[in-house]
Amino acid sequence: MKAAAAYAFDPAADNTVTLTLPATVQRWFRLTVTANSGWPAGQLSEFEVRSS
Repeated sequence: MKAAAAYAFDPAADNTVTLTLPATVQRWFRLTVTANSGWPAGQLSEFEVRSS
């Protein structure tokens, strides 16, 4: 779990944000958008879960 926080989508970084979470074994993942500083609605283009 990661606490709500502001993340900047920087055009110089292809408008991406990377969140690093603690290692765990899970079958399901849930993403909750709690706010959006650029528009009054949640926006999501792509959501990926990868192991490192």
